[in-house]
Amino acid sequence: MNVFLLKLHIKLHDLVSSEEGRDLVEFALVAALLAFGATACLKDMAIGVDSAFHGISSNLGLYDI
Repeated sequence: MNVFLLKLHIKLHDLVSSEEGRDLVEFALVAALLAFGATACLKDMAIGVDSAFHGISSNLGLYDI
C-alpha cells in the first residue's frame, strides 16, 4: 500500500510540476468553477420557473373551460 501511495505521489508531483500538469490543473479548476456557477444559477432559475408555472396554473383554475 505504501509503495502505491509513493508512486501516486511521484506521478502527481511530476504532473503538477510540468507545464502540461499546470494547464490540466487550471482547466480542472475552471471546469469546477463553471459547474458550481451553473448549479447555483440553475437553482435560482428553477425557483423562477416553478413560480411562473404556479401562477399560470392558478390563473387557469379561475376560468371554466
